Amino acid sequence: MARPGDKKPAPKDEEKETLIADNRKAFHDYHVLETFEAGIALLGTEVKGIREGRANLRDAYARVENGEVWLYQVHINPYSHRGYVDHDPKRKRRLLLHRYEIRKLIGKTVEKGLTLVPTKLYFKNGRVKVAIALAKGKQAHDKRETIKRRETDRETRAAMKERSR
Repeated sequence: MARPGDKKPAPKDEEKETLIADNRKAFHDYHVLETFEAGIALLGTEVKGIREGRANLRDAYARVENGEVWLYQVHINPYSHRGYVDHDPKRKRRLLLHRYEIRKLIGKTVEKGLTLVPTKLYFKNGRVKVAIALAKGKQAHDKRETIKRRETDRETRAAMKERSR
């Protein structure tokens, strides 16, 4: 019989996600249409560097080449306690996707002219995952419209908060 202070074991289906880095600039520069979750092929020192929280997705992008998806310009600092083993911080890294997902990405990026942009890097059940998005570039007037909408939302929230006092 369970005692009042006992904890229940967590269900096996529960997935724990820990955010490492996100790319907020992507949501400012692009209209995000669809997102995919992909694994990423990393070296051991890169994983340790990521665990230290040293990753940056600021100018990163993905590209489909020869039936594989590659991630470019992701900056992962080397592990601080490494020995002689080292890696290039901005090397291209292969993304691990199912074949049908890669075919879908090829069709959308080639035919419709969409871009692949990584939106976040996170741990899921101890493995590093990347959320990549099919995105369409925003025009300058779209960016201004988004900023205006954000400012009006902020002002209405402030007015509602003031009114409720």
